Amino acid sequence: MKVLEITELSVFYGDVQALWNVSLSVEAGKIIALIGANGAGKTTTMKTICGINPIASGRILYDQREISGMPVHEIAELGITLVPEGRQLFPKMSVEDNLLVGSYLKRTRPNRSKNMNRVYDIFPRLAERRKQTAETLSGGEQQMLAIGRALMQEPKLIMFDEPSIGLAPILVMEIFRIVQELHSMGLTIFLVEQNVHHTLKIADECYIMENGRIVGHGTGHELESDPKIREAYLGF
Repeated sequence: MKVLEITELSVFYGDVQALWNVSLSVEAGKIIALIGANGAGKTTTMKTICGINPIASGRILYDQREISGMPVHEIAELGITLVPEGRQLFPKMSVEDNLLVGSYLKRTRPNRSKNMNRVYDIFPRLAERRKQTAETLSGGEQQMLAIGRALMQEPKLIMFDEPSIGLAPILVMEIFRIVQELHSMGLTIFLVEQNVHHTLKIADECYIMENGRIVGHGTGHELESDPKIREAYLGF
């Protein structure tokens, strides 16, 4: 079942077109990835799904309901959550207060304590540092906090925008492990990543984006086996 379906999506920044007739879908219970170079349009795609960017043309369906043009908070209430690039934490606030920020939705407020305990179970290091300010955490811990804040919203579809960017290699592996763990817990995941090799290993399907267009689609194995894809996008 397709939980998210994008059809012929076009988006502009002023007079500049950023997305050109993008079509893709995310099936329930799967990890679907969107890969491509910097400036390809990946972040624009995610922000448009969340309602941050206006749509010039096309449709976005979530659970067979059109969400094109809906306000950001209404889309979040439906169960779509974004872990943004760069984490975007409140640096002077404590770990616990940053998590509480994630429980602002009407449907999740009654479950704050339960959801926070769940986050601490998944990320014991955050429990140990719950009173520390976010700015004192390591890069990996800050990324865990950003993911924990997203989990406070009880997402059905969680979207990751470059979760491994700027992290040391050993922490990159930890972030990919966390993504797989969340997937094993039943979450549907839409992943944007520049770390193509790790992404192809964990994703059920991948879309390749170039200059605002989808130029390839397939399983990780299919994309790795295609000589043109390997040379143009995978660095072989």
